[in-house]
Formats: sequence, C-alpha cells, structure tokens
Amino acid sequence: MKTAIIGAGFGGMAAAYDLRKAGHDVTIFESADYVGGLASGFKEPHWDWSVEKFYHHWFQTDKHMLGLIEELGWMDKVIFPRPLTVMYHDGKFYPFDSILKALLFPGLGFGLNKIRFGLVGLFLRLTNDWRSLEKVTADEWMTKWAGKQVYEQMWKPLLVGKFGPFYKEVNMAWMWARIKARTTRLGTFDGGFQRFADMFAERLRGMGVEIRLGVRVESIQREQAQWSVRSEGKSEAFDRVLVTTSPNLMAKLCPDLPADYLRGLLELKSMGAVVMVLSLKHQLSREGYYWYNLPKEAGYPFLALVEHTNFVSAEHFGGDHIVYAGDYLELGHEYFALSDEDLLERFLPALKKINPAFERDWVKKVWVNKTNYAQPVPLVNHSRNIPAVQTPIAGLYFASMSQVYPWDRGTNFAVEIGRRAARLMMGELE
Repeated sequence: MKTAIIGAGFGGMAAAYDLRKAGHDVTIFESADYVGGLASGFKEPHWDWSVEKFYHHWFQTDKHMLGLIEELGWMDKVIFPRPLTVMYHDGKFYPFDSILKALLFPGLGFGLNKIRFGLVGLFLRLTNDWRSLEKVTADEWMTKWAGKQVYEQMWKPLLVGKFGPFYKEVNMAWMWARIKARTTRLGTFDGGFQRFADMFAERLRGMGVEIRLGVRVESIQREQAQWSVRSEGKSEAFDRVLVTTSPNLMAKLCPDLPADYLRGLLELKSMGAVVMVLSLKHQLSREGYYWYNLPKEAGYPFLALVEHTNFVSAEHFGGDHIVYAGDYLELGHEYFALSDEDLLERFLPALKKINPAFERDWVKKVWVNKTNYAQPVPLVNHSRNIPAVQTPIAGLYFASMSQVYPWDRGTNFAVEIGRRAARLMMGELE
C-alpha cells in the first residue's frame, strides 16, 4: 500500500515507522525544512545541544515515547535529572516538587486545607473513572472538593494560565489526566529533542521512508479508488493518507469531508502559544530553580518561566544560560502581533522580579516562536467531540493533539496516536 503522511512531527514519524516495518511504501510531506513539528529545536554555532522552540520534556510515565526510544535502541541517550519547581505565594517562591514540599507550601493554609489537598490528590491518582469527571468543570469540582482557598491558590492560576477566557469551561478530566500521568522527575534526550527527531528521520530514511521537507500540501482529494495529494502544483496518487496537522488545517486540506465531520473539526477550541527563548550571560535564578509557575494576578506577563540550564548544564550551550518565558494565549491576543523587541520589553521587568541583579545587558540573544495551535480546550463531555482517527471516507485518517483526550498534549501522546493510526491503517484495530 502506498501511504502519504502529512506532517513530520513525532506522531507522523512514529506512524511511518510502524507502517514501513510492516512493508508499506511511505512518503512524509512536511512544509518546514526540518522534522520534529512543535517539538523541533534550533542551535547556535557554539552550542553542542539544541534548544526546543516550544518547551518540552518527558515524564517517567511517558511509556509511549520511552517505549519507542527503547525500540530504536537509544535509551542510553535519555536522561532524567531532578530539577526544582517552585510555586508563588505572597511575593515569594517555594519548592513544590514532592508531597512533603507541597504539604509545607504556605499557600495551602493549615489543617483542613492541607488534608483536603492531600485527599484530592490521592483520589485523582487512584481513580481511573475520568468519564465521570468530564461531566463537570474543573472549576466546580475543585472548589467543592479541594476547597475555595486551595483552589484559588493552587488550581485556578493553572487553569487561567493555560486556558485564559475558557478556564471555567474546562472539564475535570483534563485536570485528572495531569495529576494522574505526571512525575516530578523530568527527562530529555542527549543533545536535545531536535537531535532525537533528526536521528529518527535518518532511521526512517534508512528503512526506505521518503521524507520531503519544505513541501507544503495544498489539497487532498478522493479520485476514484485513490487519494490525490497536491503539492507544489503537482498531484500524486496514494492508496491512503494520514494527516497529523491541526484540525483547522485538516478541514482546509480536505474540504470534501462529510459536513458533520468537518463541523466537528472546526468547532474544536484551542489555545495558541507565544514562547520567548533568551540566551543570558549569567544564571537568572540565584537559588537554581528550574520551573517557576507564575500567577498572572501577581503581575507576571507570562504563565511560566523555565531556566533550562538549571535542568541540563550550561556547558552544553557554550556557557550561555537558557531561559524560556512562555504563555498559552487565545487567538488574537496582542502578543501574536508584537515584534520580538516589543515583547522583550514587556517581559524584562518580570526577569528583574525573579532576580533584582538582572540587567538588560545580560541578554545575549532572543528568539520568539508563535503558534496558533498549542493547547486543545476540553469542554464538558468532551469525549463526544473527539474526531475519529478513521474519517468517514475510506483511506483518509486524522491523528492530532486534539484526539489524545483525556490526556494532555505532548510528544508521548503524539507517538501514541500516531502508532494507533498506523494500526488502524493496517487493519489491526477496529
């Protein structure tokens, strides 16, 4: 079978790997001139490692991603440092990366609040009944069971930061999935995610997969018993097509989809992302903190600040200290229109709040990356809204971050849904 895959992200490449192993003829189309999708990275000439454009890491529970790496024989290149994550309370930051430190966090108050926090966390870790949780919003559920103070201090800032104006509409299954699947130890690949993506692409090429970079697909249409994929003004016939882009792009590429399926794609809500990466002369966090969760009501202009070189050594980046400042934002937010320099001016005062010694001349270089499709918004009873991987038209498949629900977006579930799509295409799943 001759198969086209649209998108050379981790999901598209994982699907190509399984299809090619089964003997299928696979061609990947990628509009960018690199592989990796939203997990791709970049390098400066004096760096040994790449830096991701949109921050990524792995959890120890990421069985799909780590399982693939083990199959490829590269587990010796996966590292799991133990960085320090902190939470904000009353003008200060407190470590928040273990049960003990969470219970000591002053923002939880005393007595009953801490007990409720612990019991809620334990329940969400133990239960597997996410379908009941998706029937209620996280705002309602957490207020009722965790208590108003714990919710306002702990969970509401997370929801507001991730989902902006939609935070009250997000269902509790999304919160369950975050608590259920995540670990305090975080992992990465030796050399950065781009190194993994490049190595994976080379493995695929060695297996006979054709990867066409810098090729934008214009349309996908059914023509008799085959699919016509049009790119660069030419059409090519395939037996099957797997699209791994955003729902909106899927709708544009395949206008012949049935009205109900198209409407379902277009009605899915998502948040975009704006991420600034800074190369600094000096370490920003005096305490060596890695991940700062930042409440916007405290005046911070972004959701999280991550000092990557407090996770992996600055030696990998020629002594530069790498810092991320990022946010999930609704489409149309002013950050999408600001120049890199104007956005930097917005962010600089926050860096000074993190470290009063910080000065403008610490900044060596700045990169800003923006995407309209970064975080799907899961509403109440969201499972009813998930588009099927196998579309209503035979031979056309769709696998995106909007379909990994109830799990949150990330490379682990990109790999999972890519490989699930491959199994469907090979007839191994009903």
